Amino acid sequence: MNSAEDSEEPLISRLPSPSPSGDEDNHDADSDSANASPTLFIYLLTFSAGISGLLFGCVISSTLVSLGTALSPPHSPRPLTSAEKSIITSSTSLFALLVSPFSSVLADALGRKRVILAADVLFAVGAVAQACSGTVWAMVLGRSVVGLAVGAASFVVPLYVAELAPAPFRGRLVTMNVVFITLGQVVAYVVGWGLGQLGEEGTAWRWMVGLGALPAVVQGLVVLAIPETPRFLVMVGRVAEARRVVEKVLGGKEGRGEVDATVKGIEMEVREEAEARRLRRVSGVERDGWMGSVDELLGVRRNRRALVIACLLQGLQQLCGFNSLMYFSATIFTMLGFPIPTLTSLVVAVTNFVFTLAALFLIDRIGRRRILLWSIPFMIAGLLLAAYGFSFIKLSSTDSTRDSTSPAQGAAVMILVSIMVYVAGYALGLGNVPWMQSELFALNVRSLGSGISTATNWGANFVIGLTFLLLMDALTPSWTFVLYAAICATGYGLVWKFYPETAGLSLEEAAGLLEDENWGVR
Repeated sequence: MNSAEDSEEPLISRLPSPSPSGDEDNHDADSDSANASPTLFIYLLTFSAGISGLLFGCVISSTLVSLGTALSPPHSPRPLTSAEKSIITSSTSLFALLVSPFSSVLADALGRKRVILAADVLFAVGAVAQACSGTVWAMVLGRSVVGLAVGAASFVVPLYVAELAPAPFRGRLVTMNVVFITLGQVVAYVVGWGLGQLGEEGTAWRWMVGLGALPAVVQGLVVLAIPETPRFLVMVGRVAEARRVVEKVLGGKEGRGEVDATVKGIEMEVREEAEARRLRRVSGVERDGWMGSVDELLGVRRNRRALVIACLLQGLQQLCGFNSLMYFSATIFTMLGFPIPTLTSLVVAVTNFVFTLAALFLIDRIGRRRILLWSIPFMIAGLLLAAYGFSFIKLSSTDSTRDSTSPAQGAAVMILVSIMVYVAGYALGLGNVPWMQSELFALNVRSLGSGISTATNWGANFVIGLTFLLLMDALTPSWTFVLYAAICATGYGLVWKFYPETAGLSLEEAAGLLEDENWGVR
């Protein structure tokens, strides 16, 4: 395979470099790498970048229950309608969708670190705007600003981590960002419940959304101290800085010769990539600038297949209905008659967090494809069981609250348990695997491909957030959950057919799989 294809492997995943002494030494080096663990420096960088996940996790549903009549006119107070709740929730996803593709261009032009910093500024501004809002549209404006932040952060943070992570631990370290998201959800529900108990009914939610600015400020200060990825530094000619980052990533365990060889290898890859693009432009195969990257992404078969798989997984992650449960779980449990719906939602959030932690240790051992094929059936079972439970509960058609003549707590508990089963399956598989998307793309289209697939995620998120309560009203809860189960079943078939196993492979090897007639599926 030529050297242009060799450039698909991120800098740190190339370590340790193959020994010149032969295949047996190569095997020993790979074994040593597999038995090693990421350095403390890598964990600190992952933690610093992962605070964005904590911020996103806080943008969830408990606020909707706490709002009460706060956003209605003072002379005619009323609760939010289903349409207003849907608009408030989906505005975040819409603006995340709009900004995701442009974030990829900014990440290549300005660097991964600066995009994270810009997202922190937007997080803080959006949190304050929400806390000060007095109307539905003011709240929509605040959540739209937050949407710009989460759209940028959700793309660039996994990219930043993946470009630093050793290949044997890439899945684990990228999953750490998802752990932060689930932890943020837990924190949001705990804070929402606590403020609801201690604060006044009309002001507790303002503190809850306003406190979202605090982690953004903390991360903004931390980001100023963390380095850029070595690959970006070499690309913009800052080779000396890249060498210092490589030395820190290796923890001083490798000799200077290993560091020099690695940095020179990246320099060679960047030069050959630029030369290959120049030749394509001269021959008229590729256009200049951003459109040239689009040509490369769509015109090369393995890149096109990588985009299809990444968009499939990102779309399925949202269309399966998970975030509708996280956005509206407190609303659902209010409908079911639970006395403290926010606290009940905390049970679901903790389930998500615990099983995401489990995925942290399993994702590199079991593999991406296998963990999806094992976990999606649990999601389907949980959704169908929830649909069955809802068939025993009669809801008012006017306010979506449980009718007093409906069967008592048994069906509601069944729905709670089924949702926990569904969430556990999601946390093990679909909650994590789609964010391994950078493994699929070649180096020269990684930012653009990841940006487009992330936009697919937010587009599907927007659709789900906008339609969930409306579907609950129009189709009944039972059929809404059956619809999500059918989407999961369809996704299972597509994963089985098209998604190859990439765990433990370099990006070069993953690209080779996508050249195969069967998309690398064995």
